[in-house]
Amino acid sequence: MNDQSDALKDAILRLDHVARRYAEGEGELEVFGDVSAQFRGGELVALVGPSGAGKSSLLHMAGLLEKPSDGEVFVEGIAVSRLTDAQRTQLRRETIGFVYQAHHLLPEFDALENVMLPQMIAGKSRNDAKAEAARLLDIMGLGARLDHRPSQLSGGEQQRVAIARALANKPKLLLADEPTGNLDPKTASGVFDALIRIVRSEDVAGVVATHNLELAARMDRVFLLHDGRLIDGTKIKAAGAPSS
Repeated sequence: MNDQSDALKDAILRLDHVARRYAEGEGELEVFGDVSAQFRGGELVALVGPSGAGKSSLLHMAGLLEKPSDGEVFVEGIAVSRLTDAQRTQLRRETIGFVYQAHHLLPEFDALENVMLPQMIAGKSRNDAKAEAARLLDIMGLGARLDHRPSQLSGGEQQRVAIARALANKPKLLLADEPTGNLDPKTASGVFDALIRIVRSEDVAGVVATHNLELAARMDRVFLLHDGRLIDGTKIKAAGAPSS
């Protein structure tokens, strides 16, 4: 019981019996229901499942972009439903980083500047933002590419910059939605190596939605979202199944 209590206390993100439903005609469509899970710093958790299973909706809920129809989302022990919209926005800005399939880098700025900008918007000095951006990009293996604009970087390099940018303001939680979906297998593997490295070094809780079962098997834990339920995917991890 103590171990369970400690785990709950240490969780950066906790989903407690959450459900998501949408209005459909005169009824409702349940995307998923009664989902519970917890995520701790320094671990990388895969969220797998067929297209349309609700992986993106679950990430949006975890990222405070959507509200659950039932249940509660806790971020660092805070029950999100009790917060005002302004408080939710502040908590999301200070605690959560997002990475998407498309990198969305600003083309007129180089790699270093793309990672500096969110820090400067948050109030950090230019020198401090520059030092932190250089540190993160070095962890991502881009120390020699700081002055390159997106058009001068490969797809994998661009996505690594996007990951560094998502962590620029030191969030506790990183949510990634198919971050390697646009990449070839070899490049995807390299980006994923860098993602593992930075999640460990920054002690971030990482949740990654992916169709790539081979990459999912390399993560600390795997959850399968199927038929509206979240299932422990230990067998997927043990099998190390090839990507689909």
